[in-house]
Amino acid sequence: MSARPTTLRVTILVDEEAPTRGTAEHGFAAFLEWGEHRLLFDTGQGEVLAANAAACGVLLTTVEDTILSHGHYDHTGGIPAVLAAAPAARFWSLTGIDRPRYSRREGTPRAIGLPDPARRALANLPPEQLRCADGAPAIVPGAWLTGPIPRLDPLEDPGGPFFLDAAGQRPDPLADEQALWFPTSRGAIVIVGCCHAGLVNTLRRVQEQSGSPRIRAVLGGLHLGAASEERLAHTLDELARRDLERLVPCHCTGARAFGRLQQALGERVCPGGVGAHFEFAD
Repeated sequence: MSARPTTLRVTILVDEEAPTRGTAEHGFAAFLEWGEHRLLFDTGQGEVLAANAAACGVLLTTVEDTILSHGHYDHTGGIPAVLAAAPAARFWSLTGIDRPRYSRREGTPRAIGLPDPARRALANLPPEQLRCADGAPAIVPGAWLTGPIPRLDPLEDPGGPFFLDAAGQRPDPLADEQALWFPTSRGAIVIVGCCHAGLVNTLRRVQEQSGSPRIRAVLGGLHLGAASEERLAHTLDELARRDLERLVPCHCTGARAFGRLQQALGERVCPGGVGAHFEFAD
């Protein structure tokens, strides 16, 4: 592989808020410019991805690699839209991303796995375009996938009533969730989809892989809306100890958690939203 790039540019294409351009949607997608490489992290539900990309001046036709953080509809529904724009794009996921999945609230199940068009699109890809990331590879120089994230922190959980069956008998640990990280001289920049593995577990995994305790920035969904007070306080403490330069909570973080994060970390916490752009130079 060639030398790794030194500047990462992140543009959020799908999020719950769209304060300046595009259309809001429950989901997440971020366009990443890493040197000459163009990556997409998640795809949202698919309804607004292409239009939001155009509104943000992003060319989906340039996407080389798409990372799928996990197998929920609000992160995978845009797979057909990506392939329509970039037919040769590679997709990276963990084993089990295509399993049927459900949430269950007040006794009512709801299917939340890959939408059928996305499932068919992945199933029809040739082997060279569908990559298994179970081995935590570098997808391009200096862009690393976590692979499966060990669930070691006793206070962290998947963040909701998630199941592998409609009857709610088989809890879904979201074992197929992964994150993406980029090494810089000031610490790793971590891109997350929902943090069903837990933010603390995810950061510890990145630290283990990078061989460094330094975390520079985290961007994406943190899934803390239903977090207990004990877990939230624990998460705040862990983040404070890591002395982040930037935290961008998006998507499923939750308003209560966002407020607590901002209160604890001040101006280092920045809202996301469609069109938000961040640049990190080494």
